[in-house]
Amino acid sequence: MRNIVVETRELTRKFGDFTAVDHITMSIEEGSVYGFLGPNGSGKSTTIRMLCGLLAPTSGVGLVLGMDLAKEGRKIKSDVGYMSQKFSLYPQMTVMENLNFYSGLYGLKGAEKTKRIDQMLALAGLQGREDEFAGVLSGGWRQRLALGCAILHKPKMLFLDEPTSGVDPKARRLFWDIIYDLAADGTTVMVTTHFMDEAEHCDKVAFIYFGALIADDTPVNLKKLIPGKLYEIESDRGIELLARIQHGELECVMDSYFFGDKLHLLVNKELCPGEESILDGTVVSEIAPSMEDVFAYLVKQESGKKLSGGRISGAGEIKLNIADNTEPKEG
Repeated sequence: MRNIVVETRELTRKFGDFTAVDHITMSIEEGSVYGFLGPNGSGKSTTIRMLCGLLAPTSGVGLVLGMDLAKEGRKIKSDVGYMSQKFSLYPQMTVMENLNFYSGLYGLKGAEKTKRIDQMLALAGLQGREDEFAGVLSGGWRQRLALGCAILHKPKMLFLDEPTSGVDPKARRLFWDIIYDLAADGTTVMVTTHFMDEAEHCDKVAFIYFGALIADDTPVNLKKLIPGKLYEIESDRGIELLARIQHGELECVMDSYFFGDKLHLLVNKELCPGEESILDGTVVSEIAPSMEDVFAYLVKQESGKKLSGGRISGAGEIKLNIADNTEPKEG
């Protein structure tokens, strides 16, 4: 069993009467890629900031690389790597000036500094572009430069907060290749994202919803949480079908929702024997659940609990990136 490098118990952060992070308990193994997923505003970034030593918890306990979040925040900051969703770069400075600046922050000097900067230029693919301003680089190039700045000091623990937000799918794939290489070399990576497909790249995945952890397991095990069978419906009358199904015309359906331009139906066992006429003229396929389907299922389960307890309403207003690469709106 690998060492545990991040461990929290009932970790909580409040801002006045608002609970941003609600009694989170988690553990992350050394050398693993740990995905931390959820919609915008769910508490991902606040959790990351606490684990980086940038924000003190209101209550609960946490250890990062053996250091106490409440007592050793300053030390944690110097021993981990952190890349924020804003890329943490100075746009008015050149590529080399950014690398030199972060080298100074981490105390790198002399030959070691030169060696690490050269390595990061190679990692980012920016050799020959050292004098270009960071602000004019495309999103994918800025992303890789920011990662290079975050790992100049060879941190054992790397926190990536929405690192692929705002970049194209090709840049996202390239970035994940780098994450794999870092983990293979022993770096532990915790990455937050609202792109559910990125969960497939992680050793373990935690889903956060309204500040609370609602699931934490491997992608394979999380998919086993979905009961019954999942079907995908292709039809040019999807909106009409969804309305009829949600009004109870197919009694076997436990859940129904759009997935891109297709309709997904979660049914208890089989697809409604004797009632399939509503689906005439459609293409019906049984499919394996994706992580988007897992999250949709978990959110519905959690929303039911919270609504029955009178804690929240309007869960359907949360926007997720399901089957596309668009950005959800802050809400």
